[in-house]
Amino acid sequence: MAVYTKITKKDISSLVADYQIDKIDKLQGIKKGIENTNYLLKTKNNKFILTIFEKRVQNKDLPFFMKLMEKLNQKKIICPKPLRTKRGSHITKIKQKSACIVTFLEGKDKTNLNYKNCFDIGKNIAKFHSVTTKLKLNRQNSMSINKLNSLLKSIKFKSNKIIPNLKDTLNLCLKDIIKQWPKSLPQGIIHGDLFIDNIFFKKNKFSGFIDFYFSSNDYLIYEIAICINALCFDKKNHKFVMNSKKIKNLINGYESIRSFSKKEKEALNVMCRGAALRYLLTRIYDYFNTPKMALIKIKDPMEYLQKLIIHNNLSDYKDYYK
Repeated sequence: MAVYTKITKKDISSLVADYQIDKIDKLQGIKKGIENTNYLLKTKNNKFILTIFEKRVQNKDLPFFMKLMEKLNQKKIICPKPLRTKRGSHITKIKQKSACIVTFLEGKDKTNLNYKNCFDIGKNIAKFHSVTTKLKLNRQNSMSINKLNSLLKSIKFKSNKIIPNLKDTLNLCLKDIIKQWPKSLPQGIIHGDLFIDNIFFKKNKFSGFIDFYFSSNDYLIYEIAICINALCFDKKNHKFVMNSKKIKNLINGYESIRSFSKKEKEALNVMCRGAALRYLLTRIYDYFNTPKMALIKIKDPMEYLQKLIIHNNLSDYKDYYK
């Protein structure tokens, strides 16, 4: 559930009066997502998305996200475009919280990706990167590999419910990943959270990316590692199995626009391990640290533990690209 802040038509009427849009006829909460509150706004002729930023998004980062989406639209990268108020600001306030209104992106996420979908995603990530490597915008990755140690230390391990000696295992794994993490690779702004629900298709054709609130400057190949973890595993008999054909199509799609360097290929395994550990730690944090009455949706940590173990048993680029 992702409707943490309840609003009424009266609340929205006073809000949209500050924008050059028509009267809102319908207001509908969107339950997908876990970070922010989202509402679908419908006027007579248009649809928009209202995002209310909750505790996990810092106000100081909002100008970066807004400028990024605006510049992507200018460069014909398909994604929501933030509206400006009559005062020229992207950010407004509702219920004492920061918020924005963006254009509605046609399409929806696909539960099951085919190989062509993976190719198209890779191709459009490369198009996105070809634009963002030239943008003069900067935001440090709040979930980068050098931030994971403090996240791990903040977890209140209360039991061995997941696996025995979990904390020690995670510490050893993180130390090894940090030791192998490359010092220099091609960088740019990455989306940073390209899970299935942030990638839209319309009539089985790619129609755009949404939810840029983890975007930051980082290694470009790290984006692909995140996507391999998020998009290229199949669940079979309660276990996650890596789908090499999906990975091959994802990479082929990307390299139809931009080729990976030898160093990037050599780093793919440690990137995949780092990405898997990132999501494993955030899920374990929510699993142990979230109060029982909290509205946040807690996802199963075992998914990313299984994926991390698979990556730990691989080493070479060719292990993925079969």
